[in-house]
Amino acid sequence: MDFLLYFQNHFKGIFPELFLSLAIFGMLVFGVIYTTSEKYNKLILIRTINWLAIQTLIITIVLIWNNPINDIIIFNDLLIIDDFSNVIKIIVSISSICCILLSFEYLKDEKLYAFEYALILLLAILGIFLIISSYSLISMYLAIELQSLSLYVIAAYKRNTKFSTEAGLKYFILGALASGFLLIGCSLMYGFTGLTSFTDFAKLFGGSLLYNDFYASNGIIIGIVFITIALLFKLAAAPFHMWAPDVYEGAPTSVTAFFAIVPKIAILGLLIRFLSTTLYDLIDYWQEIIFLSAIISIVVAAFAALEQKKLKRFLAYSAIGHTGYILIGVATGTPDGIQASLLYMIIYIITSIGVFSIVLSLRNKVTKTKIKYLSELHNLGNTNPVLAISLTIVLFSMAGIPPLAGFIGKLYIFLAAIESSMYLLAIIGVMTSVIGAVYYIRLIKIMYFEKLRVFNFYQEVDREKSILIALSIFFLVFFFLDPSALLIFAHKHALNLCL
Repeated sequence: MDFLLYFQNHFKGIFPELFLSLAIFGMLVFGVIYTTSEKYNKLILIRTINWLAIQTLIITIVLIWNNPINDIIIFNDLLIIDDFSNVIKIIVSISSICCILLSFEYLKDEKLYAFEYALILLLAILGIFLIISSYSLISMYLAIELQSLSLYVIAAYKRNTKFSTEAGLKYFILGALASGFLLIGCSLMYGFTGLTSFTDFAKLFGGSLLYNDFYASNGIIIGIVFITIALLFKLAAAPFHMWAPDVYEGAPTSVTAFFAIVPKIAILGLLIRFLSTTLYDLIDYWQEIIFLSAIISIVVAAFAALEQKKLKRFLAYSAIGHTGYILIGVATGTPDGIQASLLYMIIYIITSIGVFSIVLSLRNKVTKTKIKYLSELHNLGNTNPVLAISLTIVLFSMAGIPPLAGFIGKLYIFLAAIESSMYLLAIIGVMTSVIGAVYYIRLIKIMYFEKLRVFNFYQEVDREKSILIALSIFFLVFFFLDPSALLIFAHKHALNLCL
């Protein structure tokens, strides 16, 4: 009886994941039956499946919110269910709903009718949920692989173009390399300690035992370095960002939006839990890696973005830069730093949803082709002033211009760095923000001041994108009036992790 009760409680803890798994299976069966049946004229179900996926995620949010099992480690230390993991899962679900909403008209215009699109995204989200709840090296590796395999497939979803196939192949090859690093790191940590659970690692490395030759042996440190490098690769943080510009450019734009937002949330949550909580007593070893990655990310992004001519590559380097700013908070290892990272992450998510909603709305009315080069934004201020002013606000927020939300996010990141005596990091961050403002303002110059005789007229913005653009602009503009709710939210979860 105790055995059954034990497993009942554990399965209750992962009920949202179980529901998501069953929903994916049910939608797959539904899609296969109706799209291959002569009786139903081989129905095109892409829109139906997308809406079912959105409804599934809404139900999943409700299940997570009302989960009776909380603050528990389940399945022999494989997974943890706590407030932090639940909140990150809800953020992932809401972000994923927005990404699916962005894809409706895009898939229709590009004539991508394979219903598996939303199912592959849901499989990736399932992997992301497990990443967020991972509390063991084994579950961490398996969850990251589930997410990665889904993302490799979705990157090559647009099979009729060589760019998408190339993007999927590049991502697969480099992702396999990162998975190898992760596996080697996990093997070294297990080999030198005989442990896999994060709880056991926290006990082992805590307190006075830290400086014993065995506990701080080179093998363990190398293992931590390898795992950190693998996670930084998944975050697309420099110098492990090589895949991001090519994959962002080659993948379908709606998939690029998903790549830029959702997987980063999960990996950041895992990175914070693994480094700032489990391995906090080894901060002297991992802090330098995060410190260097943050500096390289913001510097590389600032200078590389200046040279970009293609819009999606520009957005890729912009995302790398924002990842660098988030890592500044992680590098501090303090509750204030984690609070700043969580705050910046939420602002980055909303900003990214806004910018991709606008980019996906820019499709030529005559040729039906989507925008590819930055120069094609010329005269947008005349042909579509509402989209132009919306994009201007989003770009100003990305640049950190006050009083927009992006400025507040960067302010707290730099304050956290200064409080941790990381003055060099704060100075470089401010300098690269100034350089970043140059390439964001360059886009605004193209929209308003490059008066070419050729005018590009764009299709009407559909309802879903209009709502997402309006909500993101509203948040970015009015967040400064009362940022306290989001600050308290980030502070609460940072303290929960650190205490």
